[in-house]
Amino acid sequence: MTPADLVRLKYAKDLLENPGLAAKLTNVIGQPFEKAFDYLPAKWSGAIQNITKKSLTHALDAAVKTIHHSEKNHSSNTLHKFLVAASGGIGGAFGLPALAIELPATTVIMFRSIADIARSEGEDVQQIETRLACLEVFALGGGSEKDNAAESGYYAVKTLLAKQVSEAAKYIVEKGIAEEGAPALIRLIAAIASRFGVTVSQKAAASAVPVIGAAGGALINSIFMDHFQNMARGHFIMRSLERKYGSETIQRRYLVSMP
Repeated sequence: MTPADLVRLKYAKDLLENPGLAAKLTNVIGQPFEKAFDYLPAKWSGAIQNITKKSLTHALDAAVKTIHHSEKNHSSNTLHKFLVAASGGIGGAFGLPALAIELPATTVIMFRSIADIARSEGEDVQQIETRLACLEVFALGGGSEKDNAAESGYYAVKTLLAKQVSEAAKYIVEKGIAEEGAPALIRLIAAIASRFGVTVSQKAAASAVPVIGAAGGALINSIFMDHFQNMARGHFIMRSLERKYGSETIQRRYLVSMP
């Protein structure tokens, strides 16, 4: 590997193995994060999972219809972050009941930002494989003190999703994405939603703290977006390096450099 690509590999690893969203949100809500969950009604755990699945399905469908190729070699991170902040501000003003409306909108914007980052790293966003790789980013929530490294590391998550991604790609190529109840897509989205739902719960808990309000909701959404933009950048740098050097070589280098 060239020295420049070794630097890119280290940068990607630093992004992908960083502390989870809860650690970042603790500084915003000004209290131990566990206490924030006390403001969430018990029934919201199941509700958040349902909203998360619907949001991911809607985002993938919208992205397949509307993402177009661009010759730009940079991504519009700031614009997408501004749009998500505006969405969070509206959601924060109306509290938890607005999550069912705010999260789908936020997820679509995030998907567009992730796809924009993918394109800037040399991916063809017209390819189904690339779009599913964008969807994978929602499962890359980052580590936390409670995570088992064997289950939460970048390659562990990729391995966990590999079969579902492969089956979903094959199904879409053969039958398209619009068919109702596509079993391969349902399995993939369920697997991703189980992980993305954790970070959505963290975001919802932070937003539920009484003093947050609209301004806090906008800030929380900005942190939420920034977190997944970092995950996307790391993910697509890794894919770029794997295309250049082979997946086995890059995985070996990545794991050897892990702390």
